[in-house]
Amino acid sequence: MLMQQRLGLKLAQKPVLTQSLRQLVKLLALNKLELKEEISQELLENPVLEAAVDADSAPAEEPTDPAAVDGEASPAAAADTEAALAEEPSATDTESQDPFDEIDIEAYFNDYLDPGIHTPFAVEALERPSFDTFLAQPSTLTDHLLWQLSLSLRASKVAETVEAIIGNLDEDGYLTATLEEIAALTGASEEQSGKALKVVQEFDPLGVGSRNLEECLTIQLRESGADQGVAGAIVEKHFDALERGDVGELCKRLARPREHVEIALQLIKHLDPRPGQQYDVSKARTVEPDVFFVKTQEGFRVVLNEDDLPDLRLNRQYRQLLRKGRSTKETRDYVKDRYAAAIQLLRNIQQRRHTIEGVCEAVVRRQTAFLANGLDYLRPMMIKDVAEEIGVHPSTVSRAVANKYAHTPHGVYELRFFFSEAVQGPSGASVPLLLLKRRVKKMIESENPAAPLTDEHLSKMLKEQGISVTRRTVAKYREDLNIPSTHRRRRRA
Repeated sequence: MLMQQRLGLKLAQKPVLTQSLRQLVKLLALNKLELKEEISQELLENPVLEAAVDADSAPAEEPTDPAAVDGEASPAAAADTEAALAEEPSATDTESQDPFDEIDIEAYFNDYLDPGIHTPFAVEALERPSFDTFLAQPSTLTDHLLWQLSLSLRASKVAETVEAIIGNLDEDGYLTATLEEIAALTGASEEQSGKALKVVQEFDPLGVGSRNLEECLTIQLRESGADQGVAGAIVEKHFDALERGDVGELCKRLARPREHVEIALQLIKHLDPRPGQQYDVSKARTVEPDVFFVKTQEGFRVVLNEDDLPDLRLNRQYRQLLRKGRSTKETRDYVKDRYAAAIQLLRNIQQRRHTIEGVCEAVVRRQTAFLANGLDYLRPMMIKDVAEEIGVHPSTVSRAVANKYAHTPHGVYELRFFFSEAVQGPSGASVPLLLLKRRVKKMIESENPAAPLTDEHLSKMLKEQGISVTRRTVAKYREDLNIPSTHRRRRRA
């Protein structure tokens, strides 16, 4: 078969997102806190944008130039600015004066320095340490292990292999790569990689570097010398019976009295199955509602939470630089580009607001019973149905509800919480999947502990209620709810 390279032209059609559309897609997927950070970043990068201030904090002196009108982000201001942007610069622009030479530096100091404070002598400007140096950074599992490695005297090749092992630990402290992969990564032999792994397993916390739960528990038992006793035998040879909690089976296999086995089980229960979690620095994410579902006399109304978002407007001083004779061509081109980016951002923020309002109003219309009466009245709702109702693509609705929360009379819920498919069966069309799982949980909670319900029994009980689900589906729901099997529930009772 002959292989060769060839150059050629090909016509094809494919969707291409413009810069404005890409920005709109990005803004739509942001929640309120992320949007606030994005606006703050735009205010730093675009000098044409500014946050509107209150009237009492605005400068008392008004501009005398008629062209220097307030440039708030209103339709009239945007149209005026776009007209200035459309103006073609002169081909023979010879203006070379720096526009910033027009700034009255003396007036600047008179406006912003307190006249009541006088400093007759020069004050030495001391360079103070940054505030960042006072912030404490929590130590991660990797930092803790590398610190212990730095204190141990190891050969460079061994230290390199140990670092590779530390870099392949998950958040629980378990090794996610094989010794063969570690050896291929560092160039060491498999035997050397095994010795390096033993070094990591000697570090604190005990159990890090384990490849499975049995090895993790064995390492911790070895530290106290209990690995040679009943507890060590249970973990090493009878882990399947330990998982089931079958004390009788363990007594039979070990030929030990029940008291000895129970003492060993109590020792195993006090071990840490996830030693790396104590160095997990992940923090709970701050949640702030993006929208409020407010109850009024006419019904429920959608109110966006935009209290502390800055009110953006266009800077009026820069608009004066768009006029010919006021600045150079390069300056006007730069200001035009910044104004175009600012107007694009303002329009996309407004479009984001309209899209989220439309989606939330559709949610309110479909989930009025839930908002009025509670969780038991939640109704099935699909993203594609809401998209068809408001006339947008389903991906737009998906982005509009991503990582956003709504404040309801029954608590704060993620907007995706309201979207759930219906369950099959005569009565299943009005039951969302979330409520079906809650129904299965209530059935199990009300069962007789001595004779727990099987998955088959639960499936039959649901079919009697008009909801058609198989035994395997019920088992999946039970596992999603972290409910043990019938055998384990009976054993626990």
